[in-house]
Amino acid sequence: MYLENEYIINQNFMYMVGYYDRQAKLCTLVKELDRTFVVDRSPLEILNDSIKCIGFDLRGAMETANWLLGNKYMCPVMVNPVHRICVFPDKSAKNANTIWFNPYHIARTKSINQKAQVEFTNGLTITLPSKLYSFNHKLQIAEQFRKMIVRMDNDPFSFKEDPKKGA
Repeated sequence: MYLENEYIINQNFMYMVGYYDRQAKLCTLVKELDRTFVVDRSPLEILNDSIKCIGFDLRGAMETANWLLGNKYMCPVMVNPVHRICVFPDKSAKNANTIWFNPYHIARTKSINQKAQVEFTNGLTITLPSKLYSFNHKLQIAEQFRKMIVRMDNDPFSFKEDPKKGA
């Protein structure tokens, strides 16, 4: 399998997952629409590098997601608002086996033997050891978050503080 030293998430990105190499170093298996490869960086490092390219960092992106969505567990992260790339985890971000998905390339989900099966826009299908409802809920939150950010980008005054919280 092809090994890259660095990677920046782009429009072809479908998902990535932690992958340990022969020296037990955490790397990342990346799946794009037309290729699969390993990157010599952890998934969180790839996320941080990708977000830094637009002038922000992973910590700030996660804090913004929590602020806008209300401290949800396993929040999605906006990687690049210009290209509308948002990713979401299937487990805690700290878990090395977490799969980070780009909802844009998810074509369909269904339940197979009480597991979630995800079909991508290029026809690839993977099965996850989680319930369909749980996966779909995370997917829905990621889509909602992406639309919220795009709406804010188009009309910054569309976002208003909740009056109950107090300005």
